[in-house]
Amino acid sequence: KEKDLAVSVFLSCPLPSALGFTSLRLKEGTDKVPLSFTLSCRFAVVPTNFQSYSPISEMGAKAKKAVMKKLKKGSSQLSVSSRKHEAADFLPLEGGPGCKLPESKPAENTATILYIGRIPHGFYENEMEGFFKQFGAIKRLRIARNKKTGKSKHFGFIKFESPEVAKIVADCMHNYLLFEHLLQVYLIPSEHVHPKLWKGVNCWYKPLDWVQIECKRHNKERTLEEHKKLVGGIMKRDQKRRKRIEAAGIDYECPEIVGRNLPAPKKIKFDEE
Repeated sequence: KEKDLAVSVFLSCPLPSALGFTSLRLKEGTDKVPLSFTLSCRFAVVPTNFQSYSPISEMGAKAKKAVMKKLKKGSSQLSVSSRKHEAADFLPLEGGPGCKLPESKPAENTATILYIGRIPHGFYENEMEGFFKQFGAIKRLRIARNKKTGKSKHFGFIKFESPEVAKIVADCMHNYLLFEHLLQVYLIPSEHVHPKLWKGVNCWYKPLDWVQIECKRHNKERTLEEHKKLVGGIMKRDQKRRKRIEAAGIDYECPEIVGRNLPAPKKIKFDEE
């Protein structure tokens, strides 16, 4: 009957795990009812008039020692097995499944800056922006130029907003033939980008007019000493040219150089009177 039955929960404990079983007997009678027991939790439905009974109290000294030895051995095995599950994240010293390192996924490409080499003459900032804009949005663009003349050094850098677009451009435009030049396009990793790469990128370089500078230097007003030095250099070069013509066996008379030699100013002394 339901009222005569109760649910008894037997948890794992050292004594039953060592013995392998436990014994139950009635309060009124002497019959024993064996019940198998394991280390895990087990549920059994038994009558309410059963009483737990353990035969360890009836054992001798040697039997008790053997039982205690089994208890210690069983508890040590239980603790070792539980530690293995708890320490599964650590690497064991003698191999095992824990020694295998987790497979690391390859790092995603985050480079957005491209190096472009062998840029042909005439393919400058405006032309490059109009050409590469067909792939995606451009954030920055720079062509290396000579600081003295302002001419292109035939290499530059371009930065896209998306790393996927930058990778597509590097794959498509590398060794692309443009005006008899094979473009060299490479991705630059983020950790290799120079911190001053984009310094002054928005400042347009104005080259110097060296023709005007040379004209101004040539036509400047000179002192008497500077004029004598200039004429002396011209005459010396003319004499060397005449000697080379004679040594070559050419009968030719070079015209004389026409110039004016400024006379030295006379010093005028005034009397004290």
